[in-house]
Amino acid sequence: MSEAGRSTSEEPWPVRVVSQKVGAWIARLGWVWVDGQVAQISRRPGASTVFLTLRDPSADLSLTVTTNRDVLDAGAPELREGARVVLHAKPEFYAARGTLSLRADEIRQVGLGELLARLEKLKKLLAAEGLFDRNRKRRPPFLPGRIGLITGRASAAERDVLTNARRRWPAVEFRTVNVAVQGPGAVPQIVDALKVLDADPTIDVIILARGGGSIEDLLPFSDEALCRAVFACRTPVVSAIGHETDAPLVDYVADVRASTPTDAAKRIVPDLTEEIRLIGQARSRLERAVRNLVDRESHRLDLLRSRPVLARPQVMVDQRAAEVTALRDRTGRCLEHRLGAAGDDLRHTLARLRALSPAATLDRGYAIVQRADGHVVRASAEVAKGDPLRVRLADGELTATVDG
Repeated sequence: MSEAGRSTSEEPWPVRVVSQKVGAWIARLGWVWVDGQVAQISRRPGASTVFLTLRDPSADLSLTVTTNRDVLDAGAPELREGARVVLHAKPEFYAARGTLSLRADEIRQVGLGELLARLEKLKKLLAAEGLFDRNRKRRPPFLPGRIGLITGRASAAERDVLTNARRRWPAVEFRTVNVAVQGPGAVPQIVDALKVLDADPTIDVIILARGGGSIEDLLPFSDEALCRAVFACRTPVVSAIGHETDAPLVDYVADVRASTPTDAAKRIVPDLTEEIRLIGQARSRLERAVRNLVDRESHRLDLLRSRPVLARPQVMVDQRAAEVTALRDRTGRCLEHRLGAAGDDLRHTLARLRALSPAATLDRGYAIVQRADGHVVRASAEVAKGDPLRVRLADGELTATVDG
């Protein structure tokens, strides 16, 4: 059944009944140990009751605590606003006003040793989750267009960052968000400022700056919620908290850790005078390099021009012409010699052919006798009486008939 259905079929509860039931349920919670930071202490002269406002360091949440003056003097006689406490209390709901408070019967101020032990435990937890991993840290730009600054209002840290940054690079732009840098409201304000600057597309880097102080004063910068907020930022974050010896946990999470706010300005903004000097040195080196290159190439051209082939190019042409003439003469002599040798060989061969030729034999008075079929007659038995014969002479031929 819907809520509307129940409201029409059931009798509604009066407000006092609801308050009584809430109070009864809270009363069943019993006694609990509560950890928090004292935001306010109210001691009324002559009254035995002391009122405290206990705040969660990581959230915008607070509760009222009532206790006896003797309980406070026994457990934390020097308690001041901003101190970290652990108290044994019972939740109480005041039905008449609908408010929740705590009634404490024991209060302990957290000592320095316990604080350091808690910080060490939190440090190991965050390291195990990878919040300190160097591989995820981003390098800020060489010259950021606009810098986000989170710091206390009119603080020395703000003055150091702005003064030193503008001295190094006068045109640098800042967007400053002033927050509480210690006390119960510091962590929520810093986390909200981080979200605002991280969402600004004109911000290239965020500086988180605070001057020096005690370990208790710097506790907000070791808060788990702040460390996780810095880790979640998409914009590079520079931590400049305290002095060189101070090391809050946010230093390990940030992309860059600066020892002081002044050091943060030096790390983020380049020095204009130094950059001009470096540019001058680079230009001088470039000019020397170009000059040396030109001189070297000019010397090479002088060497090339001094060579005979370029100083007197006609000499090479004359030499090649002489070589061509010599080769042509030698080729003519070789060809003439070979033609003469070939002519002698031809004449000798012709003489041998003539000596062996049948025509030469005919010239000496011999004749060749052939039958009608062209067969040469070498013996008288090869012909018969009456066979026609052909007689070849050195000059002409005769026909004859065998008589016997």
